[in-house]
Amino acid sequence: MNVFLLTLYFHPDLAANSTIVSRLAEGLCASTHQVTVITAFPHYDTNRIWPAYRGKLVQHERWGESDIYRVWLYVPPHKTNLLGRLSNYVSFNVFSTLVGLLLPRPDVILAPSPPLTIGLTAWLLGLWHRAPYVYNVQDIYPDVAVRLGALKSRRAIAFFSWMERFVYRHAAAVTVISEGFRRNLLRKGVPGAKIALIPNFCDTKFVAPRPKDNPFARREGLVERFVVLYAGNVGLSQGLEHVLAAAQLLAERQDILFLIVGNGSARPSLEGQAFALNLPNVRFLPFQPWEDVPDLYASADLCLVPLRKGIAQESVPSKALTIMAAGRPIVASVDAESDIWRCIQEADCGLCVPPEDPDALVTAILGLYADPERRRRLGANGRRHVLSHYTPEIVAQQYEELLQRVARHVPVSQGHSALE
Repeated sequence: MNVFLLTLYFHPDLAANSTIVSRLAEGLCASTHQVTVITAFPHYDTNRIWPAYRGKLVQHERWGESDIYRVWLYVPPHKTNLLGRLSNYVSFNVFSTLVGLLLPRPDVILAPSPPLTIGLTAWLLGLWHRAPYVYNVQDIYPDVAVRLGALKSRRAIAFFSWMERFVYRHAAAVTVISEGFRRNLLRKGVPGAKIALIPNFCDTKFVAPRPKDNPFARREGLVERFVVLYAGNVGLSQGLEHVLAAAQLLAERQDILFLIVGNGSARPSLEGQAFALNLPNVRFLPFQPWEDVPDLYASADLCLVPLRKGIAQESVPSKALTIMAAGRPIVASVDAESDIWRCIQEADCGLCVPPEDPDALVTAILGLYADPERRRRLGANGRRHVLSHYTPEIVAQQYEELLQRVARHVPVSQGHSALE
């Protein structure tokens, strides 16, 4: 089976989606399938195309057993600019479509979101090559953008809602990563027989429990501190200003450090807020090299998964699986009964508090601070849960079975997930 994998991010880019689709490509190749990846030049961590790729339009590479075609795209200087972000997506869609038209016919096309517009590229290439496509929903757009207030124009909302329906309607199958996502699509009229529930996974061999006293922790002076870690995209949907409010409530506790690791559209304003509030217990670090990720999580005593009110219904942070794989307890500020809330409760791997509630966040942090044995138990529970349900091998097999059914034009049956 020849698979086209259309993705905005792919190894060595540092976005969470990059890790997911890269390992998925490895899993499909391991099953003797041919995988051709059409992706963008790496740019996520620095918000600029990496120097090695500048001045080019297309570059062909080999990564493992996969053929990789990387294309140029416009990278806006400010991620919060809607027009700039749309130009980013459209430029990728144009060049990825042109490259895909020139490649040999695939048996099936897999297009993970975001962006939503990648579904249009999959549709166009599917028409040209007479191949079905599978659209993978990692975040539900335009719902998230509307909830965040990033998309306000009625015409724009109507346009992207039309695009969403178009992509779902023409896809041979739509994969979702949670039961909440499945319910959302059912409410929008997507036939249940077309939806497959396949969760994300975590590389449990790479990310595993390690000692807190490790090279990264020693380099950053974290060994003797109680570290409350947030690692990932520093964007609008996380509501990290409420984490800073919690840090302000604990400003006198110099033994507790809030460590925020990552880049994103909200980081400049957050750093300005931390400076204005004179918070000595908050530190910002940029995205770290991939090889340092296991030690980064091992340096933490607990890890945060914050989301704004309502966002947990349209977004499931993959970082939760990484935290669980690392054997660290989670404190999640998320909506009650959301998928991430249910996963943490089922795994018994952390505490859930209401979103945008600094006082509740402080109470949870102090409770775990005072109980090392509970932290150890919750972390171990999370590790066991990931090993049982979310390894690359388990999830890759589900994708392989789905893609084979779609390539043979066999009706898609509903998948199942440990989140249910």
